[in-house]
Amino acid sequence: MILHTLNRSPTESRVYRQALAAMGPDDRLLLIEDGVQGALPSLIRHFGELNGRLFALREDLEARGLAGRCAAEVLVVDADGFVTLTEEADKTVSWF
Repeated sequence: MILHTLNRSPTESRVYRQALAAMGPDDRLLLIEDGVQGALPSLIRHFGELNGRLFALREDLEARGLAGRCAAEVLVVDADGFVTLTEEADKTVSWF
């Protein structure tokens, strides 16, 4: 399993398309920094069907005033959860 991290909002960059195209069926995507904007219900459509594989970093949501506003299918993790995802992954790929 590969952990992909994305730090750009889908409204500001199309790099999310490259990340999705590179993902395998067991890979996970973690939205960080401005990427957490993609966790909003109005933008979640950009991430298709990641069923249990789409995460957002709580600290970045809070820093942007977006805590509690994520789409239901987004799994919110804190910094410790980020570390756990990294430990579970064979490798990490950053998209920016």
